[in-house]
Amino acid sequence: MSQHSGAKPYLNPYLAGTILGVVLFLAFFITGSGLGASGGLNRLLVYVQNAVNPEHIDQVAYLLKMAGGNANPLDSWIVFLTVGTVFGGLISGLIGRRVKVETNKGPQIGTGTRWVMAFIGGAFMGYGARLARGCTSGQALSGGAVLSVGSWAFMFAVFAGAYALAYFFRKFWN
Repeated sequence: MSQHSGAKPYLNPYLAGTILGVVLFLAFFITGSGLGASGGLNRLLVYVQNAVNPEHIDQVAYLLKMAGGNANPLDSWIVFLTVGTVFGGLISGLIGRRVKVETNKGPQIGTGTRWVMAFIGGAFMGYGARLARGCTSGQALSGGAVLSVGSWAFMFAVFAGAYALAYFFRKFWN
């Protein structure tokens, strides 16, 4: 990966992987659950939805578990993990002098098209994460660490699907 001028070098990937493994172990040890982002993001969205339309929350059993009655969807460790991940990444980028507002795209498409495609891809990934009962990080890291067959099948499907579709979407990068 290229770095911005003046940026500090990236952490050694073997050291970073080892640290991630220790953090994952500690997550299992302390919370009884692994790492992932979709659960925290889901709870943040349910919080906003509950503020805008609480009647809808009361009619959906899945949402009612998180926000029904006096329950606060933000009252969960996974929300703090998700928010901490975002702010931790920002702080790391600021310290490493890598924060820059830019749109990465190929020369054959415009910035607007790139943003539309990113939004569509993100919506598909978000829907897929809820359908698969976890995001790619949660499935790969946490599910893979406990040798969950479903998580391994999910990750093989993600890589196979990405490889199969890459040919059709390469113009957005080349």
